[in-house]
Amino acid sequence: MMHSVPKTMTAVLLTGHGGLEKLVYSRDVPVPAPAAGEVLIKVTACGMNNTDVWVREGAYGTEDDPSAVSTWRRHGNTLTFPRIQGTDTVGHIIAVGEGVDRARIGERVMVDFSIYNRDDDSLADIDYMGHGRDGGYAEYMALPAENAHVVATDLTDVELATFCCAYLTGERMLERARLAAGETVLVTGASGGVGSAIVQLARARGAVPIAVAGPGKEAAMLEIGAEAVVTRGQGDLTEGVEAASGGRPIDVVADLVGGPLFNDLLKILRPEGRYTTAGAIAGPVVQLDLRTMYLKQLELHGSSQGSRADFRRLVRYIEEKKIRPLVGGIYPLSEFHRAQTDFMAKNFVGKLVVVPD
Repeated sequence: MMHSVPKTMTAVLLTGHGGLEKLVYSRDVPVPAPAAGEVLIKVTACGMNNTDVWVREGAYGTEDDPSAVSTWRRHGNTLTFPRIQGTDTVGHIIAVGEGVDRARIGERVMVDFSIYNRDDDSLADIDYMGHGRDGGYAEYMALPAENAHVVATDLTDVELATFCCAYLTGERMLERARLAAGETVLVTGASGGVGSAIVQLARARGAVPIAVAGPGKEAAMLEIGAEAVVTRGQGDLTEGVEAASGGRPIDVVADLVGGPLFNDLLKILRPEGRYTTAGAIAGPVVQLDLRTMYLKQLELHGSSQGSRADFRRLVRYIEEKKIRPLVGGIYPLSEFHRAQTDFMAKNFVGKLVVVPD
């Protein structure tokens, strides 16, 4: 049952694949009604992610054509237009659907944005809110009640909205690579949302993170927990990592960059090392010398999003203050184009967050 909820709301609608012109700010979008088993939240903050941009651009390619315009899911597209994007949503429950305890009204919640489509921990059919159904770049959002989580923290709504997608993705990468206490992990793209999350998550596991980041971001990386920083584009990467690590072997590479760095990253890994990736901001198509892979007994992992267990660990880390938010900027919903332009420029550390007008 709904109480004092308007019929329309402001939201940013993705109207098709393309440029920023495909993002339309509208003041007359119908407010969704919570279905059975769902809650309606009044959105207070929503973090921005690379996936928002790449889905808009249709930049995921296909297995047959890497340059094809295609959305996020390789098997069984669920994206329809118009779509409200936005994964890292925080808000307050203001109404519930049939079967949901009305006592939940008033809760502040962080949204687990994953649409699991299965009861087990397999991510083979994973989807997400903001793609398969509407997300949080709006004043209101309906979602399954089981995906709305109360987090015992004194962080602000904006701070809480920096965690979910980036940190869940990072935690899944480290879980798949089995990063253990005492091991060393090299993190590329370390100043971005997922990269800065991995630096902190590695420390939470008792591991030692070495960051690769752009010029001018070294101090920020050290401040959030990097053991050392290799400045991207300055000198030979292999030599830079060896100097930064003090000769300590690199057990895991957590790569968010790809492109020309790929082969160097495999060379940097110790024998029986593990490579894990969830992004390719410098280029998705890379050259792989299979001899490096098999002669060094390497493991290569692809990863995206995370499981319910990964999300529970993330919540625990937040509540235990083992990780902290990194807010790179705050933008009103009405300035969404500016927010996404600044996001694509990457002149910040952490996450940009959008809030209702």
